[in-house]
Amino acid sequence: MQISRRISVERNRLRFAAAHMATFQGDCEPLHGHNYDVSVELEGDLTEESWVWDFGGLKRATKTIIDELDHKFILQRDSRVLAILETDSSWKISFGGRGYVLPKSDVIALPIDNSTVERMAEWLGGRLQAFLREAGAVNIRKLSVGIEEMPGQAGWYTVEM
Repeated sequence: MQISRRISVERNRLRFAAAHMATFQGDCEPLHGHNYDVSVELEGDLTEESWVWDFGGLKRATKTIIDELDHKFILQRDSRVLAILETDSSWKISFGGRGYVLPKSDVIALPIDNSTVERMAEWLGGRLQAFLREAGAVNIRKLSVGIEEMPGQAGWYTVEM
């Protein structure tokens, strides 16, 4: 029988506010924003110190990454629906009859096809995987990241490590 332990960090300081406009069924939502809450779970074996991972280290790493999203417009750089043009100083985004010009300083362009919480959780999960690998987390077997865009409405990404 395989025994596994799990830890989680969530909410409290793991929050960010951001704007986006997700696309669906060939349409595009109006520009709007959310106050997002983030949850991260790690599953794996205990280290020699008898923990799966340090709570503080996981919170700091997660907070550092999500601070990049805070008070930004989340641009789905790989959108199959939006027309996107990058200039030296701005992002020009259009869909149908609507168009937006946003200064680069207000935008985080993510390599995702849609700015849904599922895709944002996947992006964050990839960044956390890289952090854990660099930190030598050979005991971690599974990483799960959840992003809640409003109470009771969240998207999750889980990956075996």
